[in-house]
Amino acid sequence: MSISDDALQVRAQGWRTLVALHGMIDSALEKALTQSAQLSVVEFTVLDALSRQDGWHMRMQQLARTAALSPSATTRLVSRLEDRGLLTRILCADDRRGIYTELTPAGRDVHERARPFHDAALAKTLTEAEGLPELSPLVAAIHRSSELHRPGPGTA
Repeated sequence: MSISDDALQVRAQGWRTLVALHGMIDSALEKALTQSAQLSVVEFTVLDALSRQDGWHMRMQQLARTAALSPSATTRLVSRLEDRGLLTRILCADDRRGIYTELTPAGRDVHERARPFHDAALAKTLTEAEGLPELSPLVAAIHRSSELHRPGPGTA
């Protein structure tokens, strides 16, 4: 095996490790969110992204990127959430082709109710993964990254 083959194997193993951790987290979140709020992980992701807009709305393409969905899958998801009264679509006044989405009060309530279950399931799963030798370095990297992005004292 050449050096480039070794590097490829290291990257492939890193990818498999990431996929394994993602699978653990996704399964735990799906279970917690379904039981607590009748939401899927991707539905929660959309509500969470919209909740962080501080009264503003997001374009559909921004939402698609945030949820890692195709434009058509995003449209179907937004339609389901709109049918449930959790968000609404707004036509852009400047560009009639542009469509924005924003949370309704009911969507904000569902998100606020689901958030503690999401956060608890995430914390529990990361703790479990930390105990697995093959996943612990990745979990440590996540914790370090979280520390880098945490607001400091006196910041909002």
